[in-house]
Amino acid sequence: MNITINNKVYEANVGDRLLDIARKNHAHIGYFCGGNSICQTCYVKVLEGADLLSPLSDSEKALLSDNLIHEGTRMACLTTIEKPGTINIVSTVEEVKQMFEANPVELVGYAGKMGREALVKFPDTMRIQAGRKFDLLQLISDVLKGIGDAITLIADALQSTVSPAKGCGCSTLTQDAHTGGHDTNGTCVTDSHGKDKKPISISSSIAA
Repeated sequence: MNITINNKVYEANVGDRLLDIARKNHAHIGYFCGGNSICQTCYVKVLEGADLLSPLSDSEKALLSDNLIHEGTRMACLTTIEKPGTINIVSTVEEVKQMFEANPVELVGYAGKMGREALVKFPDTMRIQAGRKFDLLQLISDVLKGIGDAITLIADALQSTVSPAKGCGCSTLTQDAHTGGHDTNGTCVTDSHGKDKKPISISSSIAA
């Protein structure tokens, strides 16, 4: 089966945890605690297929406000796929990214809303976290792995914006074809002096 995360389609199986699918495919999602439901950065909004996922656990109910639950928010580290079908989710960090690109002013209201929702559940969050037992070494390892994955994701994103156009090596800082430099396939059509390369006509080659 497939699952759509932030408008990109990935393979998934029944029993998979949403966070693990996202991490495996380097999808844009938060998990600084390494998937131990501490940092609460792996919020996702389920756009389709909520009935195919595991029911809300007591832990999720303690960490998510009623408003967020009503909006379809789940914690990717605590949610697994239980049935095959069509699932479509968007991560909170992706929502923030889209908001920043489209209308940064909206971030003020969004941050205020998320702060209020977190404050409402703060007592429940503290209660459930205080009652948990952690393997300290494993937790540290998970956190470091989560941070490492985040750094890799950022590096990949930056690299994609400055990588040379496909198939030419002219070091143009774009992946898209540009006027006078590359054709629609991203192949360089200029020589080392920036002059247009003259393609050989097939008909003239045959005639010769």
